[in-house]
Amino acid sequence: MNLLILNPNTSEAMTASIAQAARAVASAGTTITAVQPAFGPRSIEGHYDETIAAAGVAETVRLHGAGMDAVVIACFGDPGLDAAREALEVPVLGVAEAAFHAASFVATGFSVVTTMTRTCVTAEHLLQRYGLASRCRGVHGTDIPVLALEDGGAACVDLIEAAAREALARDRSGAIVLGCAGMAGLCATLSARLGVPVIDGVAAAVRFAEALVGLGLRTSKQGDYARPLPKQYVGWAAPLGW
Repeated sequence: MNLLILNPNTSEAMTASIAQAARAVASAGTTITAVQPAFGPRSIEGHYDETIAAAGVAETVRLHGAGMDAVVIACFGDPGLDAAREALEVPVLGVAEAAFHAASFVATGFSVVTTMTRTCVTAEHLLQRYGLASRCRGVHGTDIPVLALEDGGAACVDLIEAAAREALARDRSGAIVLGCAGMAGLCATLSARLGVPVIDGVAAAVRFAEALVGLGLRTSKQGDYARPLPKQYVGWAAPLGW
C-alpha cells in the first residue's frame, strides 16, 4: 500500500525523522511518502500556528493525496484532520487520535508527556473530542521546544523520561503517550527504561492505517465528510477551491 505521511510543520529535518520512524514499523509492501506543506510555521506550538498549519495540510492533501491508500497527519494537534477527511476518500488518521486509542487498549489509564506546557490544553481538548478524556489521567508539558526534537529527540530523552516517571507516579497511570511526532524515535528507549507501554502516535497511526486499508474501509462521504462544496476561493487560497 501507498501511505502518505504529512508533517504539518515545515521542518525538513523533522519530516525526515518522522519518515524514518514510520518506515521502522511499516509492513513489508507499504511504501512511505513523507511530505510537508510549502508554507506555514517551522514548528506548531499554539493555536495560531495550528490554524496556519491546517491550511497547509489542506493544500498538501490536494497536491499529494492522489494515488495514496491512506494518509497520516503527523502532528499531535491533528491539525486539518477533518478537512483532509472531507477532501479524500481514503482513511486519514491523526497521530494524537491513534495514540490515545492505542493507549486505551493496553492500560486502564494513561498519561501524556508533551512539549510546551502551553499546548497541554490542545491535547485535553482532543481527548474530550475523541471521547477518551476519562482514560487520560494527566497531560504534562516538558517545555522542550518542538525544534529541539528535529534530530529525533535524543538530546532530550532524559528530560522526557523524568517527566514520564513523575506522571506515572502522580497519575497512577499504566502507559505513557508521547505528545509530539518529533518524539517518535524515542519510543523503544523510553519503554525499556520505564517498564510500561510507551505509545508513539506515528507508529500507531501507520499500523492502524494499514489495518483500515486491509479491511477495505474508506472515509464516509455521507454527511459532514462529504466532498467540500464547489465554490470560489480568492487570494492565495484560489487554487484550493473545488
